[in-house]
Amino acid sequence: MDDLLERLRAALPAEAVITDPDVMVSYGRDMASFCAAGLPAVVVLPRTVEQVQAVMRTATALRVPVVPQGARTGLSGAANASDGCIVLSLVKMDRILEINPVDRIAVVEPGVINAVLSRAAHEHGLDYPPDPSSWESCTIGGNIGTASGGLCCVKYGVTAEYVLGLDVVLADGRLLTTGRRTAKGVAGYDLTRLFVGSEGSLGIVVKAVLGLRPRPPAQLVLAAEFDSAAAACDAVCAIMERGHTPSLLELMDGTTVRAVNAMANMGLPDTTEALLLAAFDTADPAADLAAVGELCRAAGASEVVPADDAAESELLLQARRLALPALETVRTATMIDDVCVPRSRLGAMIEGTAAIADKHGLTIGVCAHAGDGNTHPVVCFDHQDADESRRALESFDEIMALGLELGGTITGEHGVGTLKKEWLARELGPVGLELQRGIKRTFDPLNLLNPGKLF
Repeated sequence: MDDLLERLRAALPAEAVITDPDVMVSYGRDMASFCAAGLPAVVVLPRTVEQVQAVMRTATALRVPVVPQGARTGLSGAANASDGCIVLSLVKMDRILEINPVDRIAVVEPGVINAVLSRAAHEHGLDYPPDPSSWESCTIGGNIGTASGGLCCVKYGVTAEYVLGLDVVLADGRLLTTGRRTAKGVAGYDLTRLFVGSEGSLGIVVKAVLGLRPRPPAQLVLAAEFDSAAAACDAVCAIMERGHTPSLLELMDGTTVRAVNAMANMGLPDTTEALLLAAFDTADPAADLAAVGELCRAAGASEVVPADDAAESELLLQARRLALPALETVRTATMIDDVCVPRSRLGAMIEGTAAIADKHGLTIGVCAHAGDGNTHPVVCFDHQDADESRRALESFDEIMALGLELGGTITGEHGVGTLKKEWLARELGPVGLELQRGIKRTFDPLNLLNPGKLF
């Protein structure tokens, strides 16, 4: 321990090396409070690539594990510390190095906040589309580590589609540059995509080249109320089958709607069993909303409310943004899943989740990026009640099993971390798992980078 601290203090500014136990505890975990976390030996906050390299050389020399962190807004335990590790927090590397309107790229450090980048791009008439729910606080490095998504994914795609190139510090301290700044490029294996979603297990991202798009027009939103989740999912299928491309297509089940009503008095009828929100940022969004409104009515919507302007649109979206905070008020703890299924099986996923909730006597609310089939079942439970906690864990597993049974995946955007390690093995199968572990050994032969995560 003394050797570790001596080497780190020699390589980093004094303020970048934290050993105060009370402060280190605050770096111990991400938002998945029910996942195990340990106490790090030290927390480091580098500001330069060279400092990150020095940390990794020290870790390799002394065989000390390293847990990379961003803003710790993740939901799978991927950023949780292990006992005796170095927590490598990248939040101080927060510079936007370049925004190029001609090439339509941004070059950023990993600690840049998603919303800060988005606003900076807007000043140039450009847009960085990925918008996780935590976009006001989550970092680009964390977004890359978990391959995060967001509300706009149905039209604009996920983080992986905007990462063109990376600078990555490897486990032994070497600096690797992957990818490109150009619009096209197919030279060699796509190592850039390999790092996206790797949860800090292959290397430390210290710079990213990100693609930007022209800023779209302001979107208009429509809200449709349904008497059943199945009817709302029928509407989703009809919208996509008819070739519409909404900029947002979100669904909240009745449990979530009632929780939002209770917290914020949104005025939605208690009989609403599903609320569907659709948005368009096209040249004529009102016409698109009208067409989608007709499809919702045909599917059985009891009420269809299109917004007339941006202010009304924002009001309608407020209910969706309140979904998770509202469900967190139901019980003392929540487990948030993110099972993604084919759009055509979305109704079966939501109905199956409701049956699981009834079976275990629990409140499980579902909100979903419906256009992607990406559901977020939120299991509400009292973490101090041992029996209720057991039922919550059992229901969580049954929800993931249901997703796989329906042809889906155990995670659409939150990642694996420690929460879903067993389920990753089931989804990949023995051959897939063997190959992925082989990739890990190639990049990190000493298993120092975020050990215990993913596999």
